[in-house]
This record gives sequence, C-alpha cells and structure tokens, in this order.
Amino acid sequence: MPPINPISPNIQPVNTPVAKPATPAGDDRIDFASTLRRCVAQAEGDQQASSRAVQDLLSGRTEDVVPVVAAVAKADMSFKLLMGVRNKVIEAYRQTMNMQI
Repeated sequence: MPPINPISPNIQPVNTPVAKPATPAGDDRIDFASTLRRCVAQAEGDQQASSRAVQDLLSGRTEDVVPVVAAVAKADMSFKLLMGVRNKVIEAYRQTMNMQI
C-alpha cells in the first residue's frame, strides 16, 4: 500500500472589493412609513390569495393541495413576520418613551 502524501493547501487570500451600500439621495429616499405600508399591503395580499386558494379547493375548482398549502404557508409566514416587526417597533417606542432626559 503506498503511503499517504500530506495535503498541502494552496490557499491564497481573495481580495475582492466590498460593495458600498447604496445611499438614498434626493427623491429616491425611502421612508419607513411607505415601506411599512407596502409590507402590510403585501401581507394582506398574501392573506387574500390564501383565502382564494382555500375556497377554490373547497369548492372543487382545484384538486391540487400543494399550491393551497404553499399559499397558506406564505400567508402565515408573512403575517408572523409583520407581527414581529410590529412588536419590535412597539418595543422601540416604549424604550424611547421611557428614556430620561
């Protein structure tokens, strides 16, 4: 049996430039309120799509359960995410109000 040769790694550092985050300038600014409204609208759309998928399944318009389960899971996840954001915002507000000046 031949002896095992030791592995000599030839690792060299990778010098890739780091992308700088985009900074909003001028009219391209994104504010928190519009982002929150957009997320709430998206969660509401997911809930409505889930309801339609369940109604289609129950009425017999569709027989495939997989898209219905996917729609319900997506609606559930978006709702949970929205509630998590809401809870963090409320917590931040309470901490801000409890600060001593």
